[in-house]
Amino acid sequence: MDRRYNNTKRASILGIICNLFLLIIKGSIGFMSNSQSMIADAFNSFGDVFSSIMTYIGNRISSKEADDDHNLGHGKAEYIYSFLISIAMLLTSISVIKNAIETYIYQKEIIFTYSLIIICMVTIIIKFSLYLYTKKIYKKDNNILIEANSKDHRNDCFITMLTLLSGIIGLQGYRIMDIVVGIIISIWIAITAIQLFKKSYDVLMDKSMNEETKDKVYELINRHKEVKKINHFNSTPVGYRYQISFTIFVDGNLTTFDSHNIANKLEREIEKEIPEIYLTVIHVNPMKIKE
Repeated sequence: MDRRYNNTKRASILGIICNLFLLIIKGSIGFMSNSQSMIADAFNSFGDVFSSIMTYIGNRISSKEADDDHNLGHGKAEYIYSFLISIAMLLTSISVIKNAIETYIYQKEIIFTYSLIIICMVTIIIKFSLYLYTKKIYKKDNNILIEANSKDHRNDCFITMLTLLSGIIGLQGYRIMDIVVGIIISIWIAITAIQLFKKSYDVLMDKSMNEETKDKVYELINRHKEVKKINHFNSTPVGYRYQISFTIFVDGNLTTFDSHNIANKLEREIEKEIPEIYLTVIHVNPMKIKE
């Protein structure tokens, strides 16, 4: 847990520093040149700063151990913060689209400079480096917060490439391209926000585990020939993992000790072999075996 926590902490702090730097230089050049694509990209960096801060806080809270008030730990904290991030991103995308449309309607002057292109190149280098770093950590720890950050850095590379394209075309006098790219970036942010919102909502609303993980559990249960039947399978998300419970039926002629020993052994195997499982609770019922 300490390694997982520390890796996420370092990635979030690095994300805050790099994205804050990009926000400042993008915002300064964007508002001076009135480039809507660069302003949209700056707002995207603001969202990235916010996301990195939320990642830091969410990671800190979710890593706390279970206590008397939170019997299953604090794992859902990261999804609460992801929920907040998605709303902020959605509001940002709406604001940027509004500004881009107003710029076109009222014919606000846009000044294209080579500094726009230089900033785009710097952004792509920084973001691609962050993507490689977070992807490496995600492969080690399978942390959903790091996975989200990794994908965000990757997407930012593509978004900034669009901004770079609009700047190059804008230097040739095609003003409308800057507005179009600004809107495209905003829509991309909105789509990402909606996906994040749905993922967070599903966990907070206790959506069941996916069929792939459920099949892993059933495969492990079926190794035990003493288990004659399974029913009442339930799963509840606890952060990025799940608590599961189900009932097994065993030979009614077994002693209470022997039948519960089967369940105890199965619980340990599931939690050891399936990382997605946080806690396993098995009920045991006797079953009459036909001769």
